[in-house]
Amino acid sequence: MKYDILQILGAVLMCFSAQGVIRLLIDHDYTGLLGPLPGGFAVHLIAYAMPLAVGVLLTGWSHTQAKALGRRD
Repeated sequence: MKYDILQILGAVLMCFSAQGVIRLLIDHDYTGLLGPLPGGFAVHLIAYAMPLAVGVLLTGWSHTQAKALGRRD
């Protein structure tokens, strides 16, 4: 059950941060939740890309762990 929850949390984190990265790439001036963060475009892009990478890794890792337990096909 814990791997299911971790997989869901990773997917949610991945979706929200991917949306932020895409929005920032399309409109460089719209920083979303990271508006108060000092720095330019690169800092905001890194701040959105890091949770994206964490979400991808967490989702993949939890899926692999659940598969090793025989809970996935």
